[in-house]
Amino acid sequence: MSGNDGARDEQGGVGLRLLRLFSEVRKGEAGTALMLMATLFSLLLSYYLVKTLREPLVLASAETDMQLLQGWALPEWLKSVLRLQRGPQLRAAAAACQALCLMGFVPLFAWLAGRVERFRLILLTSAFFFSCILLFWLSFYLGIPFVGFAFFVWVGIFSVAMVSLFWSFCNDLYSEEAGRRLFPLIGVGASLGSPTGAALADELFAKQSSPSVIVAVAGVALLLFVLAIMVVNARHQRQAQVQGERSRSSFALVLRSPYLRLIAVVILLLNTVNTTGEYIFSEYAVSAAKAAVARGEGTDVGNEIGRLYADYYFWVNILSLLLQAFVVSRLVRFTGLNGVVLALPLVALGGYLLAAVGAGFLLIRIAKTAENATDYSVMNTAKAMLWLPTSRAEKYNGKQTVDTFFVRFGDLLSAVLVIVSSTWLGIGVQGIAGANVALVLLWLGMSFLLLREVRRLVPSPAPATT
Repeated sequence: MSGNDGARDEQGGVGLRLLRLFSEVRKGEAGTALMLMATLFSLLLSYYLVKTLREPLVLASAETDMQLLQGWALPEWLKSVLRLQRGPQLRAAAAACQALCLMGFVPLFAWLAGRVERFRLILLTSAFFFSCILLFWLSFYLGIPFVGFAFFVWVGIFSVAMVSLFWSFCNDLYSEEAGRRLFPLIGVGASLGSPTGAALADELFAKQSSPSVIVAVAGVALLLFVLAIMVVNARHQRQAQVQGERSRSSFALVLRSPYLRLIAVVILLLNTVNTTGEYIFSEYAVSAAKAAVARGEGTDVGNEIGRLYADYYFWVNILSLLLQAFVVSRLVRFTGLNGVVLALPLVALGGYLLAAVGAGFLLIRIAKTAENATDYSVMNTAKAMLWLPTSRAEKYNGKQTVDTFFVRFGDLLSAVLVIVSSTWLGIGVQGIAGANVALVLLWLGMSFLLLREVRRLVPSPAPATT
Protein backbone atom coordinates (compact mmCIF):
# COMPACT_ATOMS: atom_id res chain seq x y z
CA MET A 1 0.00 0.00 0.00
CA SER A 2 1.00 3.63 -0.46
CA GLY A 3 1.34 6.07 2.38
CA ASN A 4 -1.87 7.46 3.84
CA ASP A 5 -3.34 9.99 1.40
CA GLY A 6 -4.84 11.77 4.38
CA ALA A 7 -7.67 13.06 2.25
CA ARG A 8 -11.13 12.30 0.96
CA ASP A 9 -11.48 8.88 -0.69
CA GLU A 10 -12.91 8.80 -4.14
CA GLN A 11 -16.64 8.26 -3.70
CA GLY A 12 -17.63 7.93 -7.34
CA GLY A 13 -16.71 4.63 -8.93
CA VAL A 14 -16.77 6.09 -12.45
CA GLY A 15 -13.65 8.24 -11.96
CA LEU A 16 -11.74 5.39 -10.38
CA ARG A 17 -12.72 3.03 -13.19
CA LEU A 18 -11.55 5.64 -15.71
CA LEU A 19 -8.14 5.86 -14.04
CA ARG A 20 -7.88 2.08 -14.12
CA LEU A 21 -7.72 2.31 -17.92
CA PHE A 22 -4.17 3.60 -17.38
CA SER A 23 -3.05 1.84 -14.21
CA GLU A 24 -4.27 -0.16 -11.23
CA VAL A 25 -5.52 2.54 -8.84
CA ARG A 26 -7.16 1.56 -5.57
CA LYS A 27 -9.67 3.45 -3.52
CA GLY A 28 -8.07 6.29 -1.59
CA GLU A 29 -5.04 6.56 -3.88
CA ALA A 30 -6.40 8.67 -6.72
CA GLY A 31 -6.22 12.09 -5.03
CA THR A 32 -2.48 12.17 -4.35
CA ALA A 33 -1.64 10.35 -7.61
CA LEU A 34 -3.55 12.94 -9.65
CA MET A 35 -1.91 15.81 -7.79
CA LEU A 36 1.51 14.31 -8.44
CA MET A 37 0.54 13.97 -12.10
CA ALA A 38 -0.35 17.68 -12.18
CA THR A 39 2.93 18.52 -10.45
CA LEU A 40 4.95 16.62 -13.03
CA PHE A 41 2.89 18.24 -15.80
CA SER A 42 3.95 21.71 -14.63
CA LEU A 43 7.60 20.72 -14.32
CA LEU A 44 7.77 19.22 -17.81
CA LEU A 45 5.87 22.16 -19.28
CA SER A 46 8.57 24.46 -17.90
CA TYR A 47 11.37 22.16 -19.04
CA TYR A 48 10.15 21.82 -22.63
CA LEU A 49 9.87 25.57 -23.02
CA VAL A 50 13.53 26.04 -22.06
CA LYS A 51 14.63 22.85 -23.84
CA THR A 52 13.13 24.04 -27.13
CA LEU A 53 14.60 27.52 -26.66
CA ARG A 54 18.12 26.20 -26.05
CA GLU A 55 18.40 24.58 -29.50
CA PRO A 56 18.37 27.72 -31.69
CA LEU A 57 20.41 29.57 -29.07
CA VAL A 58 23.27 27.08 -29.27
CA LEU A 59 22.89 25.92 -32.89
CA ALA A 60 22.41 29.24 -34.66
CA SER A 61 23.66 32.04 -32.40
CA ALA A 62 27.45 31.45 -32.40
CA GLU A 63 28.10 33.61 -35.47
CA THR A 64 26.01 36.48 -34.13
CA ASP A 65 27.75 36.26 -30.77
CA MET A 66 31.18 36.48 -32.41
CA GLN A 67 30.11 39.63 -34.23
CA LEU A 68 29.11 41.18 -30.92
CA LEU A 69 32.56 40.38 -29.53
CA GLN A 70 34.50 42.06 -32.37
CA GLY A 71 35.12 45.17 -30.29
CA TRP A 72 36.01 43.30 -27.13
CA ALA A 73 39.68 43.07 -26.07
CA LEU A 74 39.94 39.30 -25.70
CA PRO A 75 43.04 37.10 -26.05
CA GLU A 76 43.28 35.36 -29.40
CA TRP A 77 43.33 31.90 -27.77
CA LEU A 78 39.99 32.65 -26.11
CA LYS A 79 38.50 33.87 -29.36
CA SER A 80 39.67 30.68 -31.06
CA VAL A 81 37.98 28.59 -28.36
CA LEU A 82 34.75 30.56 -28.76
CA ARG A 83 34.91 30.36 -32.57
CA LEU A 84 33.76 26.75 -32.90
CA GLN A 85 33.12 25.84 -36.51
CA ARG A 86 29.50 24.69 -36.37
CA GLY A 87 26.48 24.77 -34.11
CA PRO A 88 26.27 20.97 -33.64
CA GLN A 89 29.86 20.90 -32.35
CA LEU A 90 29.15 23.79 -30.00
CA ARG A 91 26.12 21.84 -28.78
CA ALA A 92 28.32 18.80 -28.09
CA ALA A 93 30.81 20.95 -26.19
CA ALA A 94 28.01 22.47 -24.11
CA ALA A 95 26.75 18.99 -23.26
CA ALA A 96 30.25 18.09 -22.06
CA CYS A 97 30.38 21.17 -19.83
CA GLN A 98 27.26 19.95 -18.03
CA ALA A 99 29.17 16.95 -16.67
CA LEU A 100 31.98 19.19 -15.43
CA CYS A 101 29.55 21.54 -13.69
CA LEU A 102 27.84 18.60 -12.00
CA MET A 103 31.08 17.63 -10.30
CA GLY A 104 30.37 20.57 -8.02
CA PHE A 105 26.58 20.28 -7.99
CA VAL A 106 26.37 16.65 -6.82
CA PRO A 107 28.32 16.99 -3.53
CA LEU A 108 26.59 20.31 -2.79
CA PHE A 109 23.19 18.70 -3.24
CA ALA A 110 24.19 15.69 -1.13
CA TRP A 111 25.37 18.03 1.65
CA LEU A 112 22.03 19.84 1.55
CA ALA A 113 19.99 16.61 1.38
CA GLY A 114 21.68 15.35 4.52
CA ARG A 115 20.58 18.39 6.53
CA VAL A 116 17.02 19.28 5.53
CA GLU A 117 13.76 17.36 5.30
CA ARG A 118 12.40 16.47 1.90
CA PHE A 119 9.87 19.30 1.46
CA ARG A 120 12.42 22.02 2.24
CA LEU A 121 14.89 20.28 -0.06
CA ILE A 122 12.46 20.59 -2.96
CA LEU A 123 11.66 24.21 -2.14
CA LEU A 124 15.33 25.22 -1.87
CA THR A 125 16.27 23.46 -5.10
CA SER A 126 13.30 24.99 -6.93
CA ALA A 127 14.20 28.44 -5.59
CA PHE A 128 17.75 28.05 -6.91
CA PHE A 129 16.59 27.15 -10.41
CA PHE A 130 13.94 29.87 -10.42
CA SER A 131 16.65 32.40 -9.51
CA CYS A 132 18.64 31.16 -12.51
CA ILE A 133 15.60 31.71 -14.73
CA LEU A 134 15.42 35.31 -13.53
CA LEU A 135 19.12 35.81 -14.34
CA PHE A 136 18.71 34.34 -17.83
CA TRP A 137 15.64 36.50 -18.42
CA LEU A 138 17.71 39.58 -17.61
CA SER A 139 20.62 38.39 -19.78
CA PHE A 140 18.38 37.76 -22.79
CA TYR A 141 16.68 41.11 -22.28
CA LEU A 142 20.05 42.91 -22.25
CA GLY A 143 21.40 40.91 -25.23
CA ILE A 144 24.52 39.59 -23.50
CA PRO A 145 26.54 37.40 -25.94
CA PHE A 146 27.22 33.69 -25.47
CA VAL A 147 24.42 33.32 -22.93
CA GLY A 148 23.08 30.55 -25.19
CA PHE A 149 26.00 28.29 -24.32
CA ALA A 150 25.55 28.85 -20.57
CA PHE A 151 21.80 28.41 -20.97
CA PHE A 152 22.28 25.05 -22.70
CA VAL A 153 24.49 23.84 -19.85
CA TRP A 154 22.00 25.07 -17.25
CA VAL A 155 18.99 23.44 -18.94
CA GLY A 156 20.66 20.04 -18.79
CA ILE A 157 21.34 20.38 -15.07
CA PHE A 158 17.86 21.77 -14.40
CA SER A 159 16.13 18.87 -16.12
CA VAL A 160 17.95 15.97 -14.49
CA ALA A 161 18.11 17.58 -11.03
CA MET A 162 14.45 18.57 -10.78
CA VAL A 163 12.98 15.46 -12.41
CA SER A 164 15.20 13.24 -10.26
CA LEU A 165 14.17 15.12 -7.13
CA PHE A 166 10.50 14.74 -8.05
CA TRP A 167 10.81 10.98 -8.45
CA SER A 168 12.80 10.72 -5.20
CA PHE A 169 9.85 12.43 -3.53
CA CYS A 170 7.46 9.90 -5.10
CA ASN A 171 9.69 6.99 -4.05
CA ASP A 172 9.54 8.35 -0.51
CA LEU A 173 5.75 8.54 -0.58
CA TYR A 174 5.02 5.08 -1.99
CA SER A 175 5.98 1.54 -1.16
CA GLU A 176 7.49 -0.70 -3.83
CA GLU A 177 4.14 -2.41 -4.47
CA ALA A 178 2.21 0.86 -4.78
CA GLY A 179 4.94 2.45 -6.90
CA ARG A 180 4.75 -0.36 -9.44
CA ARG A 181 1.04 0.34 -9.84
CA LEU A 182 0.95 4.13 -9.64
CA PHE A 183 4.15 5.36 -11.26
CA PRO A 184 2.82 4.67 -14.79
CA LEU A 185 -0.21 6.86 -14.00
CA ILE A 186 1.89 9.64 -12.43
CA GLY A 187 4.17 9.53 -15.47
CA VAL A 188 1.24 10.55 -17.67
CA GLY A 189 1.79 14.04 -16.23
CA ALA A 190 5.17 14.20 -17.94
CA SER A 191 3.71 12.87 -21.18
CA LEU A 192 1.05 15.60 -21.09
CA GLY A 193 3.32 18.44 -20.00
CA SER A 194 6.02 17.73 -22.59
CA PRO A 195 3.94 18.14 -25.79
CA THR A 196 2.09 21.07 -24.22
CA GLY A 197 5.41 22.80 -23.57
CA ALA A 198 6.68 22.00 -27.08
CA ALA A 199 3.43 23.24 -28.68
CA LEU A 200 3.51 26.42 -26.61
CA ALA A 201 7.15 26.99 -27.60
CA ASP A 202 6.22 26.50 -31.28
CA GLU A 203 3.46 29.09 -30.93
CA LEU A 204 5.83 31.55 -29.29
CA PHE A 205 8.45 31.00 -32.00
CA ALA A 206 5.76 31.46 -34.67
CA LYS A 207 4.97 34.86 -33.11
CA GLN A 208 8.74 35.58 -33.06
CA SER A 209 8.71 36.01 -29.30
CA SER A 210 12.04 36.92 -27.76
CA PRO A 211 13.99 34.43 -25.60
CA SER A 212 13.22 36.60 -22.56
CA VAL A 213 9.47 36.06 -23.11
CA ILE A 214 9.81 32.28 -23.49
CA VAL A 215 11.99 31.92 -20.40
CA ALA A 216 9.52 34.07 -18.41
CA VAL A 217 6.67 31.68 -19.29
CA ALA A 218 8.88 28.77 -18.19
CA GLY A 219 9.40 30.52 -14.86
CA VAL A 220 5.66 30.79 -14.31
CA ALA A 221 5.28 27.05 -14.99
CA LEU A 222 8.03 26.31 -12.46
CA LEU A 223 6.15 28.35 -9.85
CA LEU A 224 3.05 26.24 -10.57
CA PHE A 225 5.16 23.14 -9.95
CA VAL A 226 6.16 24.47 -6.53
CA LEU A 227 2.53 25.26 -5.64
CA ALA A 228 1.45 21.75 -6.68
CA ILE A 229 4.22 20.18 -4.56
CA MET A 230 2.98 22.22 -1.61
CA VAL A 231 -0.55 20.85 -2.09
CA VAL A 232 0.73 17.25 -2.27
CA ASN A 233 2.84 17.77 0.82
CA ALA A 234 -0.16 19.18 2.69
CA ARG A 235 -2.23 16.13 1.72
CA HIS A 236 0.44 13.76 2.85
CA GLN A 237 1.18 14.31 6.52
CA ARG A 238 4.15 11.98 6.85
CA GLN A 239 7.10 14.38 7.21
CA ALA A 240 10.04 12.04 7.80
CA GLN A 241 13.48 13.58 8.08
CA VAL A 242 15.76 12.87 5.14
CA GLN A 243 18.61 10.87 6.60
CA GLY A 244 20.98 11.37 3.67
CA GLU A 245 24.65 10.67 3.55
CA ARG A 246 27.09 13.55 3.89
CA SER A 247 28.33 15.09 0.68
CA ARG A 248 31.63 13.22 0.81
CA SER A 249 29.70 9.92 0.74
CA SER A 250 27.29 10.62 -2.13
CA PHE A 251 29.46 8.85 -4.72
CA ALA A 252 30.40 6.15 -2.18
CA LEU A 253 26.71 5.25 -1.87
CA VAL A 254 26.72 4.35 -5.54
CA LEU A 255 30.17 2.82 -5.81
CA ARG A 256 29.89 0.47 -2.82
CA SER A 257 26.63 -1.13 -3.99
CA PRO A 258 26.72 -3.59 -6.93
CA TYR A 259 23.07 -2.78 -7.64
CA LEU A 260 23.60 1.00 -7.75
CA ARG A 261 26.80 0.59 -9.78
CA LEU A 262 24.87 -1.31 -12.44
CA ILE A 263 22.13 1.34 -12.48
CA ALA A 264 24.82 4.01 -12.91
CA VAL A 265 26.50 2.17 -15.80
CA VAL A 266 23.19 1.56 -17.60
CA ILE A 267 22.17 5.21 -17.20
CA LEU A 268 25.60 6.39 -18.37
CA LEU A 269 25.42 4.24 -21.52
CA LEU A 270 21.81 5.27 -22.15
CA ASN A 271 22.70 8.94 -22.08
CA THR A 272 25.88 8.54 -24.11
CA VAL A 273 23.86 6.86 -26.85
CA ASN A 274 20.98 9.32 -26.66
CA THR A 275 23.15 12.45 -26.66
CA THR A 276 25.18 11.17 -29.60
CA GLY A 277 21.88 10.55 -31.36
CA GLU A 278 20.87 14.15 -30.64
CA TYR A 279 24.08 15.30 -32.36
CA ILE A 280 23.20 13.19 -35.41
CA PHE A 281 19.70 14.65 -35.46
CA SER A 282 20.99 18.23 -35.00
CA GLU A 283 23.20 17.85 -38.09
CA TYR A 284 20.14 16.97 -40.13
CA ALA A 285 18.05 19.69 -38.45
CA VAL A 286 20.51 22.49 -39.25
CA SER A 287 20.69 21.36 -42.89
CA ALA A 288 16.90 21.21 -43.11
CA ALA A 289 16.52 24.70 -41.62
CA LYS A 290 19.06 26.18 -44.04
CA ALA A 291 17.31 24.47 -46.94
CA ALA A 292 13.96 25.90 -45.83
CA VAL A 293 15.41 29.43 -45.76
CA ALA A 294 17.00 28.89 -49.18
CA ARG A 295 13.62 27.86 -50.57
CA GLY A 296 12.07 31.03 -49.20
CA GLU A 297 10.00 29.18 -46.58
CA GLY A 298 11.63 31.14 -43.75
CA THR A 299 13.74 34.23 -43.21
CA ASP A 300 15.89 33.23 -40.24
CA VAL A 301 17.80 29.97 -39.73
CA GLY A 302 17.61 30.22 -35.94
CA ASN A 303 13.85 30.67 -35.96
CA GLU A 304 13.44 27.76 -38.39
CA ILE A 305 15.55 25.54 -36.13
CA GLY A 306 13.36 26.53 -33.19
CA ARG A 307 10.17 25.67 -35.07
CA LEU A 308 11.59 22.38 -36.36
CA TYR A 309 12.59 21.31 -32.87
CA ALA A 310 9.28 22.46 -31.41
CA ASP A 311 7.40 20.29 -33.93
CA TYR A 312 9.80 17.40 -33.35
CA TYR A 313 9.40 17.59 -29.55
CA PHE A 314 5.65 17.87 -29.93
CA TRP A 315 5.34 14.60 -31.83
CA VAL A 316 7.90 12.87 -29.62
CA ASN A 317 5.75 13.69 -26.64
CA ILE A 318 2.43 12.85 -28.25
CA LEU A 319 3.80 9.36 -28.88
CA SER A 320 5.23 9.34 -25.36
CA LEU A 321 1.80 10.23 -23.97
CA LEU A 322 0.16 7.35 -25.84
CA LEU A 323 2.82 4.92 -24.63
CA GLN A 324 2.61 6.17 -21.06
CA ALA A 325 -1.18 6.10 -20.96
CA PHE A 326 -1.89 2.81 -22.68
CA VAL A 327 1.29 0.70 -22.88
CA VAL A 328 3.56 1.21 -19.87
CA SER A 329 1.32 -0.12 -17.10
CA ARG A 330 0.41 -3.15 -19.22
CA LEU A 331 4.06 -3.76 -20.04
CA VAL A 332 4.88 -3.67 -16.32
CA ARG A 333 1.96 -5.95 -15.54
CA PHE A 334 2.76 -8.61 -18.13
CA THR A 335 6.58 -8.51 -18.28
CA GLY A 336 7.56 -6.96 -14.96
CA LEU A 337 10.68 -4.80 -14.90
CA ASN A 338 12.28 -6.77 -17.76
CA GLY A 339 10.08 -5.29 -20.46
CA VAL A 340 10.44 -1.66 -19.43
CA VAL A 341 14.23 -1.88 -18.98
CA LEU A 342 14.92 -3.61 -22.32
CA ALA A 343 12.44 -1.73 -24.52
CA LEU A 344 14.54 1.39 -25.07
CA PRO A 345 17.87 -0.22 -26.08
CA LEU A 346 16.01 -2.45 -28.54
CA VAL A 347 14.28 0.55 -30.13
CA ALA A 348 17.56 2.50 -30.20
CA LEU A 349 19.39 -0.41 -31.83
CA GLY A 350 17.00 -0.36 -34.78
CA GLY A 351 17.23 3.41 -35.19
CA TYR A 352 21.03 3.62 -35.22
CA LEU A 353 21.31 0.69 -37.59
CA LEU A 354 19.19 2.77 -40.00
CA ALA A 355 21.43 5.81 -39.50
CA ALA A 356 24.59 3.73 -39.96
CA VAL A 357 23.45 2.55 -43.40
CA GLY A 358 22.70 6.12 -44.55
CA ALA A 359 18.93 6.50 -44.12
CA GLY A 360 17.44 9.89 -45.02
CA PHE A 361 16.22 12.62 -42.66
CA LEU A 362 12.62 11.38 -42.61
CA LEU A 363 13.60 7.90 -41.40
CA ILE A 364 16.13 9.37 -38.95
CA ARG A 365 13.45 11.65 -37.52
CA ILE A 366 10.96 8.77 -37.19
CA ALA A 367 13.57 6.56 -35.50
CA LYS A 368 14.71 9.32 -33.13
CA THR A 369 11.08 10.17 -32.33
CA ALA A 370 10.44 6.52 -31.40
CA GLU A 371 13.62 6.37 -29.31
CA ASN A 372 12.92 9.54 -27.33
CA ALA A 373 9.24 8.71 -26.87
CA THR A 374 10.21 5.31 -25.44
CA ASP A 375 12.79 6.99 -23.22
CA TYR A 376 10.36 9.58 -21.85
CA SER A 377 7.63 7.04 -21.11
CA VAL A 378 8.73 3.40 -20.76
CA MET A 379 12.30 4.02 -19.64
CA ASN A 380 11.45 6.91 -17.31
CA THR A 381 9.03 4.62 -15.51
CA ALA A 382 11.68 1.89 -15.36
CA LYS A 383 14.24 4.31 -13.90
CA ALA A 384 11.79 5.34 -11.18
CA MET A 385 10.90 1.73 -10.35
CA LEU A 386 14.54 0.71 -10.03
CA TRP A 387 14.84 2.90 -6.91
CA LEU A 388 11.80 1.54 -5.08
CA PRO A 389 13.71 -1.12 -3.07
CA THR A 390 16.51 1.26 -2.02
CA SER A 391 17.09 3.08 1.28
CA ARG A 392 16.11 6.71 1.91
CA ALA A 393 19.75 7.87 1.58
CA GLU A 394 20.03 6.00 -1.73
CA LYS A 395 16.73 7.49 -2.94
CA TYR A 396 17.90 11.07 -2.41
CA ASN A 397 21.71 11.13 -2.49
CA GLY A 398 22.37 8.05 -4.59
CA LYS A 399 19.61 8.74 -7.09
CA GLN A 400 20.56 12.40 -7.44
CA THR A 401 24.18 11.36 -8.06
CA VAL A 402 23.18 8.88 -10.76
CA ASP A 403 20.57 11.12 -12.36
CA THR A 404 22.83 14.16 -12.48
CA PHE A 405 26.52 13.26 -12.58
CA PHE A 406 26.33 9.90 -14.37
CA VAL A 407 23.69 11.15 -16.80
CA ARG A 408 25.79 14.19 -17.70
CA PHE A 409 29.02 12.20 -17.68
CA GLY A 410 27.34 10.35 -20.55
CA ASP A 411 27.09 13.75 -22.28
CA LEU A 412 30.82 14.22 -21.73
CA LEU A 413 31.63 10.83 -23.29
CA SER A 414 29.31 11.66 -26.19
CA ALA A 415 31.04 15.01 -26.74
CA VAL A 416 34.43 13.30 -26.82
CA LEU A 417 33.11 10.74 -29.32
CA VAL A 418 31.56 13.42 -31.54
CA ILE A 419 34.40 15.94 -31.50
CA VAL A 420 37.18 13.36 -31.93
CA SER A 421 35.27 11.53 -34.68
CA SER A 422 34.08 14.54 -36.68
CA THR A 423 37.00 16.94 -36.19
CA TRP A 424 40.15 14.83 -35.75
CA LEU A 425 39.29 11.57 -37.50
CA GLY A 426 36.98 12.97 -40.18
CA ILE A 427 34.30 10.37 -39.50
CA GLY A 428 30.87 11.39 -40.76
CA VAL A 429 27.40 10.94 -39.33
CA GLN A 430 27.15 7.32 -40.54
CA GLY A 431 30.36 6.35 -38.78
CA ILE A 432 29.22 7.97 -35.53
CA ALA A 433 25.91 6.11 -35.84
CA GLY A 434 27.89 2.87 -36.23
CA ALA A 435 29.74 3.62 -32.99
CA ASN A 436 26.36 4.13 -31.35
CA VAL A 437 25.27 0.67 -32.47
CA ALA A 438 28.24 -0.82 -30.59
CA LEU A 439 27.37 1.22 -27.48
CA VAL A 440 23.75 0.01 -27.63
CA LEU A 441 24.91 -3.61 -27.68
CA LEU A 442 27.04 -2.93 -24.58
CA TRP A 443 24.03 -1.20 -22.98
CA LEU A 444 21.88 -4.27 -23.63
CA GLY A 445 24.45 -6.52 -21.97
CA MET A 446 24.63 -4.32 -18.87
CA SER A 447 20.82 -4.19 -18.72
CA PHE A 448 20.67 -7.99 -18.51
CA LEU A 449 23.17 -7.90 -15.63
CA LEU A 450 21.09 -5.24 -13.87
CA LEU A 451 17.91 -7.29 -14.22
CA ARG A 452 19.71 -10.32 -12.79
CA GLU A 453 20.72 -8.18 -9.77
CA VAL A 454 17.11 -7.01 -9.37
CA ARG A 455 15.93 -10.62 -9.25
CA ARG A 456 18.56 -11.38 -6.62
CA LEU A 457 17.58 -8.46 -4.39
CA VAL A 458 13.81 -8.38 -4.78
CA PRO A 459 12.01 -11.26 -6.52
CA SER A 460 9.53 -9.68 -8.91
CA PRO A 461 5.86 -10.55 -8.72
CA ALA A 462 4.81 -13.08 -11.27
CA PRO A 463 3.65 -11.44 -14.50
CA ALA A 464 -0.09 -11.33 -15.04
CA THR A 465 -1.57 -13.98 -17.24
CA THR A 466 -4.95 -12.41 -17.89
